Formats: sequence, structure tokens, C-alpha cells
Amino acid sequence: MKFDLADLRAFLAVADLGSFRAASEALHLSQSALSRRADKLEDALGVQLFTRTTRKVELTTIGRGFVPRARNVLNELENALVGIQDVAERLSGMVTIACVPSAVGYFLPDVIREYHARYPRIRIRIIDESSSQVLTAVSRGDADFGLTYIGTNDAEIEFKPLLEEPFVAAVSRTHPLARRRSVNWADLAHHAYITLAQGSGNRFLIDQALARSEQRPRHFCEVQHVPALVSMVEAGLGIGVVPRLAMPSKGHDTLVSITLRNPTITRTIGLIHPRGKDLNPVARLLYDLLAERVESRR
Repeated sequence: MKFDLADLRAFLAVADLGSFRAASEALHLSQSALSRRADKLEDALGVQLFTRTTRKVELTTIGRGFVPRARNVLNELENALVGIQDVAERLSGMVTIACVPSAVGYFLPDVIREYHARYPRIRIRIIDESSSQVLTAVSRGDADFGLTYIGTNDAEIEFKPLLEEPFVAAVSRTHPLARRRSVNWADLAHHAYITLAQGSGNRFLIDQALARSEQRPRHFCEVQHVPALVSMVEAGLGIGVVPRLAMPSKGHDTLVSITLRNPTITRTIGLIHPRGKDLNPVARLLYDLLAERVESRR
């Protein structure tokens, strides 16, 4: 049966609180992530645990009977862990993760902070490079695993998708386009445009999507990495197109993200590691924590 302890905790939280909303707040999960955990548990068990309406959620007869069993499983685990909390503190070693620069800020800080708090003796090495270099680092064994958007079609690479994100127009707050909710690619042609250099994975995705378009903007400047492009835009040198996660959150003092249409271009960010090769224990801990935290944000 494919479910885990987090699914049991989610089930018990809903059962105890009688509400998906209250349970999601208690577990610090989004309601959609909590609902997926409940669905996963029901699918694994092959039974319906809840009856849901727009106003309330109730346990089925089977669900009520499953509550004490689920609670016993969690209690047994907690009892088994008593006295070995210092094991985590004694874990040591190094884990290396390769990550594209545009995804570092969104994915890693909170996860690294939590991982370090749990396992203070494990050292963490981050290789922040282009998508092709991330793939190479993982393939060669220079990194335990990677966080990138290429590798889905590589037979030697296991790709675990985490989320899909669109490309957006990046402009400064003083730019004429800053007040618009969306723009077309054709609109960018009338403004100073900064682009990513040839050879960049993001540039490849954009070029591929615009291969038959006559509306692609002409650039006056190109840079190697997304963070550099964002810095140029922030300095007021022009506009650019970047993955949404590379931009700061809403309400930033100097930068604005604008929805980009006709065409809409997206990329799928995921975790990669060599197919058929098990991660070492300290790398697996970070890999699983990263995947779990991204799911909780959905």
C-alpha cells in the first residue's frame, strides 16, 4: 500500500478537527495539499474514509473505525523514537545539490534552514549553475541530485516533477508597461529588451516556443544567467523575460512581474538523480524534505 505517515497525520487532523480548513492550518499545509493526502490514503486503502459536502466533512463508518488504528500506528512510532533524538544530531557527512540559479531563492533557503536545524553536523554544498551544467554534475556524480527543468527525456536520469511555472515579463515599476496585467510578446518589441544568451536552457525554451513567430523582440543586451537579467531590469536598463520564480514576490519596491501571452511559455521544475542509483542516506533526507516542502506550498 502506497501511503506514508504524513498521510496518516493528515487523516487524523481532519478527523479530530472535523474540517479540512482547520486541519490545513494546524498542519501548515494548503487545503489542496491536505486533500491530496486524504485522497492518496483512501486510494491506497481502497475505501472511503470521509463524506464531503460543500458545508462539512464527516467520517464514514469505516473512517471512524480506522481512527484508533491510525492513532496507534503514530503512537507506536513516537514511542520507538523516544531516546534516539540524538541520532539526528550525530549524523554527519556532506550532501551536494546542483540547482539552476533562477530556482535557488524559491526552493532552497527554508529547506536548507530546516535541514541544518535537524542535522547540524551535515555539511551542504550547493552548485548553482546553468541547467546543462546541473545535468552534467548529476550525471557525473559531482552532485547527489539536482533541481532543474531539463532531463525529462534522458534515459539515464530520474525526473520527479515538482511544479510548473510560466515565464513572465520583468519590468521596473517606472516602466510604461508596469501597470498592465498582461502583455503579448508583440508588445515587447517596442521596448529595450534584454535576453538570456544562446546556450541557456531558458533561452532554448523561449526560442523553441517562438520559432514560428514573427513577433519576437530584438535584444540590445544579453546575459548568461537569470539573476543577472533581473538585476539589469531592476536598474532600469530595459525589460526581459524570466521564469516567474526568479522574480520577487508581489509588492516589491522596484520590480513587477507581468503575465505574458501569445504564446504562454512554461517550464517544469523537478528533482533529478541517476536512474537506478539509490541516494545516500544524508542526500535522501534532503531530497525528501525538499519534495515535501514544495508539495505543502501548492
